[in-house]
Amino acid sequence: MKTHSIADIYLTDIENTGYAIIHNAINEALIADLVADCYRINPDFHTAAIGRLNQQQIDTTIRNDKTYWFDSSSQAQITYLATMEAIRTRLNRTFFLGLFDYECHYAKYQNGDFYKKHYDAFKGRSNRVFTTVCYLNTPQSGGELVIYKPKSKDIATTVKPQAGTLVLFESERFMHEVLPAVDTRYSIAGWFRKNASISGIIDPPR
Repeated sequence: MKTHSIADIYLTDIENTGYAIIHNAINEALIADLVADCYRINPDFHTAAIGRLNQQQIDTTIRNDKTYWFDSSSQAQITYLATMEAIRTRLNRTFFLGLFDYECHYAKYQNGDFYKKHYDAFKGRSNRVFTTVCYLNTPQSGGELVIYKPKSKDIATTVKPQAGTLVLFESERFMHEVLPAVDTRYSIAGWFRKNASISGIIDPPR
């Protein structure tokens, strides 16, 4: 009987549905190190903005979580980025996407924090191709990720935060939201990007 690797399963799910939910994708030791890193930088979390570059603004009616962008200031961040690099390479080899790099930040949702329905990319206007969400803890309630069917108000799936679970989905295709947190929820939100550079100037992150 042929056994299928985690990679085989999530690549098949992405091909068939455009998203994948991978339980126990990140080992417990790295999760523990990433949580410890969140505690280390807790004072430096800031209210999340919406938009990119000079169009960024804070609007707490749309989202009010706190974030900290990875800066490779810890071994935990470096190891996580290496893990994502391996996934980027596999996605490129399988789907010929030309993914150029990966950017990510920690996200902290405390009681009542939410992120209303939104896309992470708009067709033809963004270099974000795949969104990733990695859960760092398992809150008892609240903070679920809701992914909607393309061009529909119907729900494709609802993901309850569980430490070690990694979610991937097409950034332009799936509207999604984070329901209000009850218990504190730590995660990493990230994006595999294509290079949208112009005139030889490399497109910047965020």
